[in-house]
Amino acid sequence: MQIVAGEAQGRLKIGRPVAIIDIGSNSVRLVAYEGMARALTPIYNEKVLCGLGRHVATTGQLDEEAVDRALRALARFRVLCETMQVSDVFVLATAAARDASNGPAFLEAAERACGCPISLLSGAEEARFSALGIVAGFHGPDGIVGDMGGGSLELVDVKGATVGRGITMPLGGLALQDMSGGSLKKAQKIVRAALERAPEYLENLHGRTFYAVGGTWRALARLHQAAADYPLHVMHGYLLNTEDGLDFLRLVEEADAKTLKDIESVSEARRPLLAYGAIVLEEILRLGEPKEVAISAFGVREGVLYDKLDPETQKRDPLLAAASDLNLLRSRSPRHGQELCEWTEAFMKSLGIKETETETRLRRAACLLADIGWRAHPDYRGEQSLNLIAYGAFAGLDHPGRAYLALSIFFRHEGLSPDKVGSRIRSLAGPRYLERARLLAALMRVAYPVSVSMEGILPQAPLRVRGSQVVLQLPPHMEDLANERLVGRVKALAKLLNMEPVIEIVG
Repeated sequence: MQIVAGEAQGRLKIGRPVAIIDIGSNSVRLVAYEGMARALTPIYNEKVLCGLGRHVATTGQLDEEAVDRALRALARFRVLCETMQVSDVFVLATAAARDASNGPAFLEAAERACGCPISLLSGAEEARFSALGIVAGFHGPDGIVGDMGGGSLELVDVKGATVGRGITMPLGGLALQDMSGGSLKKAQKIVRAALERAPEYLENLHGRTFYAVGGTWRALARLHQAAADYPLHVMHGYLLNTEDGLDFLRLVEEADAKTLKDIESVSEARRPLLAYGAIVLEEILRLGEPKEVAISAFGVREGVLYDKLDPETQKRDPLLAAASDLNLLRSRSPRHGQELCEWTEAFMKSLGIKETETETRLRRAACLLADIGWRAHPDYRGEQSLNLIAYGAFAGLDHPGRAYLALSIFFRHEGLSPDKVGSRIRSLAGPRYLERARLLAALMRVAYPVSVSMEGILPQAPLRVRGSQVVLQLPPHMEDLANERLVGRVKALAKLLNMEPVIEIVG
């Protein structure tokens, strides 16, 4: 095989990479993505905790040492972007540079360091892009987005793709630490006073979802997962119910951070800010009474790129877009994945199962991901596929949905017994998704001995429910496929449904 010099291997042909450099109040971060797409795939991610916003609230100045550290990071990021042959670099600056009197001078130096113009976002723009990040990362979001950085907190309403007007408040972790003089009690009073001046956002939160954006809140969620011995160490889409969340947040505020389980996973520079993040989130939950908190790995950066997509691409389902990309990159025949979607849908209709919108999109995603583990050793295809899916960089997917997708493909390779997989991921999926995963896997286990993952075969071999029978129809030229292996797979599917298996030769 000939490899062309400079050709990117193992990547989609969607143009050259794009990158975002986010100059925040706490961190300066570079994220480079494979290209402009509905399903963003990071190819490089690096942050430097500079603390630009430290003391800005009281001195009005960016700290000189923090500025030097940020400029060195930006110069490094420039070289990295050149190395990755990034086509477009979008550089954003937020609260610290916006609020400091020496912010303009810093931005001039920063532009020289990174070699790109810098967009200084207003508080309203920051709120809008945070909300667009939630639109990009969640399927049908409905609630209030809260983006807590080092210098500010933005709140904005989002419903579907509709974004309301946002508000910004100086309630970032560094700003609170500075204004309160390190007193958590004083910080709590500052937060309560500020939030009580924004009643419309909290009133509109009641009974809806609060989407938590920002590194401090993600760190808190990581600690909550550790305390709960949660089976899936993925932040995006992690849910906390309000009551449990309040109890945990109070524990963080009162305890010595060193005593918290898995505190080593949080950088030392961020640990002092955990209590301030807990205070802000506790007050939002107490005053707003949301039904749940959804942790988001998407925010301003992803919102900026989503905003640059054409309207048709924006409408695409992010989960199905990502699954389609993996199907294209990793399956033996991408068209077969599409045919498997249609083949299983026809069976579900004949069975009389009425899928919800969520169940339909999950089934379709599973079909697109069904063959991504074929290059692994046969003894480990189930395990490899489960790990790829459970820990994949998917958007528009909650954690029970991840478990369903992972279990569907695991059972497709390893057989239908629930005992073949650990109880923790089964419990994460829940009884309904577990049974749906086994049913879909049983369908796949019939499909692959017929099609060998090649396109154009499944449309010739319909599988339907007819009365009390599960009927697989084969054309005459495929009659010899009906050996013990295929008969056993059809029997296993029929047994799952308490039906009679039948293979017919038609034509």
